[in-house]
Amino acid sequence: MAAPLVQPTEPSAIPVVATAKPIHSLVLDTGPLIKNDPPAGVLISKAEKLYTLPNIISEIRDAATRSRVETTLLPFVTLRSPRPESLKFIADFAKSTGDYGVLSRPDIEVLALGYELECERNGGDWRLRNTPGQKGLNGRPQQEKPSTDGEQEETADRDEAQQAGPEQTPEAAKDEVVSHPQSHTKTTLSDNMQSLSLKPEASGNDEERAVEPEAPEAVEETPASAPSAQQTEEASEESDDEGWITPSNLKKQQAIDSSASGTNGNAPPKTLQAAILTSDYAMQNVALRINLNLVTPSLSRITYLKTWVLRCHGCFNITKDMNKQFCPKCGQSTLTRTSCSTDQHGNFKIHLKQNFQWNNRGNVFSVPKPVHGSANGRLPKNVGGKNGWGRDLILAEDQKEHVKALDDQRRQRKKDLMDDDFLPSILSGARSGTGGKIKVGAGRSVNSRRKR
Repeated sequence: MAAPLVQPTEPSAIPVVATAKPIHSLVLDTGPLIKNDPPAGVLISKAEKLYTLPNIISEIRDAATRSRVETTLLPFVTLRSPRPESLKFIADFAKSTGDYGVLSRPDIEVLALGYELECERNGGDWRLRNTPGQKGLNGRPQQEKPSTDGEQEETADRDEAQQAGPEQTPEAAKDEVVSHPQSHTKTTLSDNMQSLSLKPEASGNDEERAVEPEAPEAVEETPASAPSAQQTEEASEESDDEGWITPSNLKKQQAIDSSASGTNGNAPPKTLQAAILTSDYAMQNVALRINLNLVTPSLSRITYLKTWVLRCHGCFNITKDMNKQFCPKCGQSTLTRTSCSTDQHGNFKIHLKQNFQWNNRGNVFSVPKPVHGSANGRLPKNVGGKNGWGRDLILAEDQKEHVKALDDQRRQRKKDLMDDDFLPSILSGARSGTGGKIKVGAGRSVNSRRKR
């Protein structure tokens, strides 16, 4: 017996819910691409469009990293170069903040591309700042709304009514009487008060008594026509309470504040129209002060940034180049490492140490006088003070001894560890206890009694 044929049933359709991505346009810097943080799949799932510069790919020197970027991420990335106007704006802004000296050309181009996308997605630079010291944002531009034919007719009728002057129609006069019942009631009350008599009433069984005026009727009508004293007090209390938070309007004010700040749990998540993903602190500082959107590798928004700068103790100048040893303004070796912060409002703040005291150790004795050389190149015994501590002192950045020390340091970095003539520091006795920086001045141990 043949088995009955069973018709296959169609699979039930599963509705696909389209979820909005938290970022629309994301600009990528070189650092996240090299570190692969976040991965390409996360970037594609969290951003509608990915942008980068054409020269960013050429900055990747490692062959394996470049191959990974070109195969996994580059097909989903749009290569775009910023306009010269955007580059000029970012360069001028970075010069005002002091970050221009530590920003490379690709860094400025990434910021300029983020600035362009921000202006395109939001219809202008109304939510950005033009100068570092600007208190608020530029503000949304006012757009003139075209008036309809009905609005133009109403405006024309209103103008004609204003030009009519004292001439009024009977309907307008009637409306005016109805709109001012309070003044009419006051006139009635004053007439009734004048008609009151102060004479004593007749005694006993006299039927002819003085006719009382119709004041009670007028008094009975006053609650309906004119506000009472209690209502007047309540109205004055309400007018006094306007602008103040009282127990009666506390919940209402909290609801207004929560809806205005967007803290409502039922509100949809806010989508960033344009954002920049970078790990460079100088770029983050400039972007925050412009009010460009910044995101971390976890794609959460950055609203507070803490970095380090060099502050001159003598002239209070601030420089962002952490490799400097001399102040670019006064030329002294008085730079101190100081922490600073930038918040979401673009406020740049320096955090100074409380009760800070400058260390003058090593500056007790005067610098020895210079001694001329001789024909054979030999110098006297006591040149440069005791044990020659004042010989070849570096006191300025443009000094020839400083330039020579920079060349020696550059050659040391280029030494090959597999060279036969190379000796490690433990055998050669060379010590670099200053963190790889050149020794400036006599040092702090010049006045000590221990053997140097």
